Formats: sequence, C-alpha cells, structure tokens
Amino acid sequence: MAFQTKRILKKALSWAGLFFFALAVYMLYHQLAKYSLEEISEAVMSIPHHNFLMAALASLGGYIALSSYDYLALCYIKRRISAWKWIFAGFIGFSVSNNAGHAIVSGGTIRYRIYTRWRFRGTEIVKMVTFSGFTYLVACFFLIVIGYILTPSHAFGAGSVSKLTTQIVTLGSFLGLIGYFSLSIFYKKPIRIKDVEFDMPSLKMASAQVFLGAADIIMDSIVLYFVLTPFIQIDFTTYMGVFIIAKVLGVFSQVPGGLGVFEGLFMYIIPGDHNQLTVFSALIAYRIIYYLLPLLVSGIMLISYECFLGWHRRQMRKTPKQQ
Repeated sequence: MAFQTKRILKKALSWAGLFFFALAVYMLYHQLAKYSLEEISEAVMSIPHHNFLMAALASLGGYIALSSYDYLALCYIKRRISAWKWIFAGFIGFSVSNNAGHAIVSGGTIRYRIYTRWRFRGTEIVKMVTFSGFTYLVACFFLIVIGYILTPSHAFGAGSVSKLTTQIVTLGSFLGLIGYFSLSIFYKKPIRIKDVEFDMPSLKMASAQVFLGAADIIMDSIVLYFVLTPFIQIDFTTYMGVFIIAKVLGVFSQVPGGLGVFEGLFMYIIPGDHNQLTVFSALIAYRIIYYLLPLLVSGIMLISYECFLGWHRRQMRKTPKQQ
C-alpha cells in the first residue's frame, strides 16, 4: 500500500509540472488582457528595431543566467549531466515560475517532471530547488543593498515611516547576506529537514550564488532599459537602483510576475516628470519580451520534448525483445 501511495504521489508531482505550465500561460494572459491588441502593438512598434533586438538579446542572456542556477545546483549535489539538459530544464522551469509565481512550487514541479526522466531522485531535486531558491534570495539581499545606495533619496517617500521601513529592509538584507557568508565559512554540520540533509555551500559557491543571481537580475534590468531609453533619458546608475528596488519588492510580494506591484513602484520611484503613458508602454513591451516570448519558446520546447518521449516509448514497445 505504501509503495502504491508513493507511486501515485510521484505521478501527481510529475503531472503538476504541466499544470503549473498551463497556470503560467493563464497568468500571463491575465496580465496582458487589460491591454487591447492595439495598445500592445503600438507599445512594441514604437520601439526602434535596434533597441528591440538588444532587449531580446539581454532577455536571452538573463535566461541563460537563470538556467545556470541549475548548473550551480547540480554542482552542489555533485551530479553531472549534459549542458543541454540543465539549460533545457532551467529555461522551462524559470519561464514558468516567472509567470506563475511561487517559484519553488511552480518551477519545482516542472523540474521534478523533467529530472525524474533523467534518473534523479526526489531528494536530489528538492536539494536543487532549495539551493536555487537561496541563490535568488542572497542575490536579492545583495541587490537591495546596492539598490538602496543607488536609488534617489526621494524614492523612499517623504514620511519617516516609509524611510524607516526601507532602512529596516536594507539592514535586514545586509545582515542576511553577512549571515549566509558566515555560515558558509564556519558552519560545517549538515542541516537535516525531515529526510533531506542539506550541507552549507562553501564560500566559493556562496559567492558564485551571489554573482550568478545578480547577473540574472542585471540582465533582466537591461531588457527594460533598452525599451525605455528611446523615450526617457535617465542615468544608468539611477535607473539600476530604481529597477532593483521595484523588482525585488515585486518578487517578494509573491504576485505572479510582480504584476502591478513592480509597475506601480517603478513608475513612482523613477525620478523626473515623465509621460506616464510612455513609461507604461515601455513596461508592456518589457513584459512581452521578458515574459511572453520566453514562455512561448519554452512551451514549444516542452511540447516537442513530450511528443518525442511519447514517440520513443511507442518505438520501444514495437521493437522485439532481444533474445
């Protein structure tokens, strides 16, 4: 009975990956449904071709960095697979979690479906997903501190409460970053949660987590920068501070894609008196390039892969057993 229950649970987790992919598609549709096709078309067409191309390349670079989370996680659990596999799993997993939200659950179930096909145990996948979650978290800690330094002082509001809140968040991020590095240096015992043991990463690996996570968010920021600058002149350093604060708080809100939270914060924090419609059009184009297009590509990849596996299984059944 226990074996049968375990088998059903594995099947449910595997199929949950497809459910979250469908959820990501729905959430993206929900995000863009408030805009008419004419508005979306105008937002995209108003961007110079050169800027659109550069934004698309930055988006590609961002997803390569995201996929590399899986490579780093594989190093953490001491497993090696072909590069195309971790790029494939990472790209699909993050294109889904970016749109569906709740990355550990949505991206984790996609990875469970994919990695179990490659003979990975459930505990290994849990370790990988948890490690990747911490990669993003410590990168957020680092970038919140940087964002606080770079962002104009007026962005934190005129009231003492908003300033104090921002300072507390920044201080907490700084302490979280210091604490994570301290544990990676001094804490050598495994941390056991139920049946899964986690080892603290080495200082070298913890540094790689911060670097890789920061690279991902910076490439993400460059996508919006290229579609925004044809209409708004803004210093890149100031822009980075605005983007980082808005992006990280949008992610922490757990709203899928930070929808509304990111846009509202970005438009509020960005310095200067700008045409709000122009800024909003750039934000629409950014969502199309960084969210919609990768999800469409990953959908084609996932469907093609599932079809190939189905075809391969049918061929194996047709092949007579060797005597």
